[in-house]
Amino acid sequence: MKSYQKLTTAVLQPAACRVEEEGAAQMSAGRRKLAPWCVGSGLLVAAVLLSATTVWVLRQVSGGWPRPTLPPKCLLVPESHRFDCYPERHVVVTQELCESRGCCFIESLPPAGGKRGVPWCFYPPDFPSYTLDSLNQTALGMVGLLVRREKAYYPRDIEMLRLDVEFETDTRLHIKLTDAANPRYEVPLEVPRAMKRAENPIYTLDFSRDPFGVLLRRRATGTVLLNTTVAPLIFADQFLQIATSLPSRFLYGLGEHRGTLLHSLDWSTLTLWARDVSPTESFNLYGAHPFYLLMEEGGDAHGVFLLNSNAMEVALQPAPGLTWRTIGGVLDFYIFLGPDPNMVIQQYQQVIGFPAMPPLWALGFHLCRWGYGSSNETWQTVRAMRNYQIPQDAQWNDIDYMDGYRDFTFNPQKFASLPSLVEDLHKHGQYYVIILDPGISSTNPHGSYWPFDEGLKRGLFLNTTQGQPLIGQVWPGFTAFADFSNPDTHQWWLENLQHFHAHVPFDGLWIDMNEPSNFMDGSEDGCPPGELDSPPYTPAVLGDSLSAKTVCASAKQKASVHYNLHNLYGLMEAKATASALIQIRGKRPFVISRSTFPSQGRYSGHWLGDNRSQWKDMYYSIPGLLSFSLFGIPLVGADICGFSGSTSEELCTRWMQLGAFYPFARNHNTQNEKAQDPTVFSPAARTAMKNALLTRYSLLPFLYTLFHRAHLQGDTVARPLFFEFPWDVATLGLDRQFLWGRSLLVTPVLEPGVESVTGYVPRGVWYDFYTGSSVNSSGEMLKMSAPLEHLNLHVREGAILPTQKPGTTSEATRGNPLRLIVALSSNATAWGDLFWDDGESLDTFERGNYSYLVFNVTQNIFTSTVLHASTEATEVTIGTLSIFGVREPPSKVLLNGQEKPFSYLDNQVLTVSDLGLSLSQGFSLRWL
Repeated sequence: MKSYQKLTTAVLQPAACRVEEEGAAQMSAGRRKLAPWCVGSGLLVAAVLLSATTVWVLRQVSGGWPRPTLPPKCLLVPESHRFDCYPERHVVVTQELCESRGCCFIESLPPAGGKRGVPWCFYPPDFPSYTLDSLNQTALGMVGLLVRREKAYYPRDIEMLRLDVEFETDTRLHIKLTDAANPRYEVPLEVPRAMKRAENPIYTLDFSRDPFGVLLRRRATGTVLLNTTVAPLIFADQFLQIATSLPSRFLYGLGEHRGTLLHSLDWSTLTLWARDVSPTESFNLYGAHPFYLLMEEGGDAHGVFLLNSNAMEVALQPAPGLTWRTIGGVLDFYIFLGPDPNMVIQQYQQVIGFPAMPPLWALGFHLCRWGYGSSNETWQTVRAMRNYQIPQDAQWNDIDYMDGYRDFTFNPQKFASLPSLVEDLHKHGQYYVIILDPGISSTNPHGSYWPFDEGLKRGLFLNTTQGQPLIGQVWPGFTAFADFSNPDTHQWWLENLQHFHAHVPFDGLWIDMNEPSNFMDGSEDGCPPGELDSPPYTPAVLGDSLSAKTVCASAKQKASVHYNLHNLYGLMEAKATASALIQIRGKRPFVISRSTFPSQGRYSGHWLGDNRSQWKDMYYSIPGLLSFSLFGIPLVGADICGFSGSTSEELCTRWMQLGAFYPFARNHNTQNEKAQDPTVFSPAARTAMKNALLTRYSLLPFLYTLFHRAHLQGDTVARPLFFEFPWDVATLGLDRQFLWGRSLLVTPVLEPGVESVTGYVPRGVWYDFYTGSSVNSSGEMLKMSAPLEHLNLHVREGAILPTQKPGTTSEATRGNPLRLIVALSSNATAWGDLFWDDGESLDTFERGNYSYLVFNVTQNIFTSTVLHASTEATEVTIGTLSIFGVREPPSKVLLNGQEKPFSYLDNQVLTVSDLGLSLSQGFSLRWL
């Protein structure tokens, strides 16, 4: 009999039939079959192991003893290990329906709240799957042939699959399953090609022959990371399913969704299908990220990426186990072995691409609202911000700047002064960002709207199955949708932007509605019958249809059908938009996109969508931004103070404090609600908001350096605590705090009416950012004072943070003296670095036009070492050194051997001011 129960290492693979790296070189390069007894012998042992649980299982069924109709094989499967054989929604699964699929049927009590619980219909241990028929060695790994001899229950089963395994690096494994006989759609994503087989992988890979299965272990611990024998592999034309056991319950990623950072494995399903909907728990949202990070016991971590862009769902269950279901493409997996979570994310980005380096101004404060109503009112807001000397780098406009909501136009009456506003922004070292939608108005008289006329002429829109432009409805009314999978569309998009930029010289672009969103389901004519728009299986998408509030899945695009490309729409538009900005401005592009897909960090940032002015929305923004850190899109934030609904002064103050530490910080508001920019509140609230922004601006050198490290090697910017303390199980579920880099802890207030906040402080010494006073934590929850004007920030021991006297723009801040904050460790050491360039030119690191400094403290000596220098560094000085944790009052301080005045406070903070040192010169400072 075939078994899908999770087996131990010893049970699954006797030593003679293991396929491991150390034995790979000795294996025959020719055709190699695995002996049937490889798994068969293990199953006898498995049966013995399972029999021990049989009595317990029987007692769970039918009140004590089984009904005579239940096959014994079904009773062997514990509830937590029941993999769903009938995942269709809105179907009452009966015993007859279930058994028609060859599956087990056992009713169980449904959970409260309408959630899905234990499946009533589940796979028996002997459900037919694929058999590994042959396995050949290749230069990079293995190639195998899988055969299915009994059909499953979805149409067009693919009987023979090709298995490709590549040991790409010591920490990256690539496993791909596809049709052995016919080509299938694959995601057009550039991925690195391994040139040689990994020599010392930190993993071992085994296979089960019949049923086919993958068993992946971590070599150092023996932990089983993947075991796909727990349920059958199904690979039909429009239904692909593979399941695995998981080594723990600590699972993250799988976006885009609203929820806690740590996923619940209590029978939850996460759907990946880009959809325009206000962030709501359990809904599929704007982007699709089929990647998860899992923390293993002991602090190791691994990640799994399924490179597939079709509609998909991921079912989680308490076994712990996970099932991937997708309705097209191939099963193309990358597994990243870490072994720590930071390394997993770096390894993931080595495949999908590292994020672009943003311009410095992108890290300043952005202000927007839908409903300014005119360029003059927009301008008044900018002036009010300047009047109160509140930092602001960029002013935005939503769709009300357009003429009739049409792209590449502006309202000639209400926004007549828009070019003058932009000129004024530029004079003050500020920037301007506009919104664009991909829906192009299709109802204008011929010859009156070039974007549509020219796009139609060149054939650049999504087409129906009949070859005519698919017409939907968005803000301007009836619209056609640009096909960004067509390279010619990129040129047309550029030309449109060039024309508009000649009138309104914008600096950045905000691309919205690019799921793509449609106010109709499908098109003005609906969608045609057929298996693209009505597939044999539809994942659990909001609206129960692939065309709900988007275009028809059958729509034709240059690269494929929309069925395959839907989740890529935002990525392809972002790529075209970033490219156009580079050609227009000749500087680093700034693009913020609503819809996203893996690799999009190379082209854009992301905001978390149309949130609400509610306390819970402020909380949910933290797991949202941390998840996008995992997805390789570090430039991320939520609409500060909430987009829809009306904020309160207290909520907006707390949210401005939190939002000042979003990597991308923008306050944005909808129409017909009261204004919520900092200038409209009471003096006390306005001051608190201003101070939070000044703190952010003082930290721009530190934040900019973090983005450099993200761009260079895939480090995260906003970071979950468990990334730095993976062995501390108390951190694994924390998502009400976060870190900037490895050393700045942000503990916001997320509740109304309080003057304190309780936060977790990991083991070690932490210093109050503002005062330098220390707290020595054993790894505990601490209550911190948090009056309305205060945000708690703590610096981790051993860190050196480069900060700067803040100005009201990033440009003004750049010219101010630096202050280096040194947080001494318990053994009186510290380290930090600084990346500095002109803040806007393309490829400064790649071209060598930058400065990079390393700061170090050991044995009471601070040293600044210039590892690379550029002319920009000569224009900046280091003014102050603040050293936290100096236990004894110094008698003297020597700068490059010359005595220097200093101050020393009772909280053990040593400060040396008026240094006047050029950033381009190394120096040493010693205290005795």
